[in-house]
Amino acid sequence: MLRALLFNISFYVWSVAMVVAFAPALLLPWQVTVWGQRCWARGVNWLMRHTAGIDVEVRGREHLPAGGSIVASKHQSAWDTLIWHAVLDDPAIVMKRELLWIPIYGWMCMKTRMIPVDRKAGPAALKAMLQRARAAVAAGRPIVIFPQGTRTAPGTTVDEVPYQPGVAALYRGLDVPAVPVALNSGLFWPRRSFRRYPGTIVLEFLPAIPSGLKRRDFEATLTARIEGATARLEAEARAACESYPAAAA
Repeated sequence: MLRALLFNISFYVWSVAMVVAFAPALLLPWQVTVWGQRCWARGVNWLMRHTAGIDVEVRGREHLPAGGSIVASKHQSAWDTLIWHAVLDDPAIVMKRELLWIPIYGWMCMKTRMIPVDRKAGPAALKAMLQRARAAVAAGRPIVIFPQGTRTAPGTTVDEVPYQPGVAALYRGLDVPAVPVALNSGLFWPRRSFRRYPGTIVLEFLPAIPSGLKRRDFEATLTARIEGATARLEAEARAACESYPAAAA
């Protein structure tokens, strides 16, 4: 609990400090804000390691294609929303439109050309998302999307939280490879919890799915790869962290 308290305090202090420090960057070229986001994410990883005892391991970078692509990731923790600034070059992250309403932070997301989605807009939301995504791909940027659309606790099945149509819409509309991503972050930075647990968060890029598959084949392949690799990473983490009840439960 003490380590969790130290991390949470330092996380919010660091985040507020970075937002304030880089607020003037809104008047500068977008590259400055991108650099600030990268510094913020790397700082959070440093704080996790030195206060909460959480390390980070990234595997499978060789599976990332050059140029524009879709990065379809499992989503278990708040950590998953920030790590992309540290591991990808200028990512375009598909995010809830409501996040743009956060003062300064939301403006920074607009400055760095993220892809907001109004979930209540139905088909119109998919059309707007695809339009922004095409611009990102044309600029050679990776597009990050969470196929289930929300954070899921480790062990959650796709029957409980199914994959949403947005990732298939991007795949069909962009004609670029899709890289599945598995992770186990929810074991160490749980959703809706104050606690943090020592160990190693692993994020793994899996072999890319080439463009051109039929929708059903793509969805089946994406789901099987993400869910299978995530289960493997969770089992690996539990075996290494048997002394931590929440991580082993």
